Amino acid sequence: MQRIEFTTEKDKIKNYADTEAQKIDRGCANFEDDLRTAIELLKGLKILQEPKADALEAEINDKLKTLIINLLANEKAVLKAEKGYAALSLLKRFLISFSSRTATRDRLNIFTTNYDRFIEYTLDSAGIHTLDRFVGKLNPIMRMHKMELDFHYNPPGIRGEPRYVEGVVRYTKLHGSLDWCINEEEIQKEPLPFGTELTEEEIADPYERYVIYPNSAKGIDTAYFPYSELFRDFSTATCRPNSVLVTYGYGFGDSHINSILLDMMTIPSTHLVIISFDKADGRIQKFVEKCNLSQITLLIGNHF
Repeated sequence: MQRIEFTTEKDKIKNYADTEAQKIDRGCANFEDDLRTAIELLKGLKILQEPKADALEAEINDKLKTLIINLLANEKAVLKAEKGYAALSLLKRFLISFSSRTATRDRLNIFTTNYDRFIEYTLDSAGIHTLDRFVGKLNPIMRMHKMELDFHYNPPGIRGEPRYVEGVVRYTKLHGSLDWCINEEEIQKEPLPFGTELTEEEIADPYERYVIYPNSAKGIDTAYFPYSELFRDFSTATCRPNSVLVTYGYGFGDSHINSILLDMMTIPSTHLVIISFDKADGRIQKFVEKCNLSQITLLIGNHF
């Protein structure tokens, strides 16, 4: 989460990212704030037809290439680490405990703001079926329809009475993924082995091609396709009676996510479980103070 330093309009990008981070109580800005600010500035420079736009776009491409390469390197490092298998096993047990709920109940919804594929890798290794918006095998394409597809099976000896398959989850990556690409105006999931190695030459024009969008400081940022649809899924799944949301490692630094959570908490029968290594620079406390404490369970500290 180290800061990114741009050469083009360096001070303006840094200062604006710092200001926006303070406005939303994130504290210190991180690389996502820098990247988002640079992307917004690039759009403005292109509108003004400024010569600096080409230089800034080239820098953004370089930073995104580095981000993708580092994410893949991190995947590979965990696989090769001495305790990597144990860590992934813990994650698998954590996910299985939620996904093994009775099939006749609503499916578990998993939402993440991460770009990496650790959750997908663990779901696959646990044999858990994943429902997302992608359809297809060779070149899965994101579809925006709401048909509520699901998995069913026919019990032996019983015809015409399909039953829900157990171990099925719905999965949404709110900020995109390192293997989502735009191809001929469609969003496809690019075949990319977990922990593979890519060179900068193999990653062409990531700003125009890869569907990666950093945290947004204003809800209007999520109005762009496909993020509007992904956040609509998040809102639909959480803002309804009797829903329970478990946050794990979320620092409450994304205002557009927080606003949805606050809407959810206005429904008396909902509940929020917060699992966090620390207090996230006081952001968790500020969020909790806005809610009814009887609807919240806190598990904060490294002992958890």
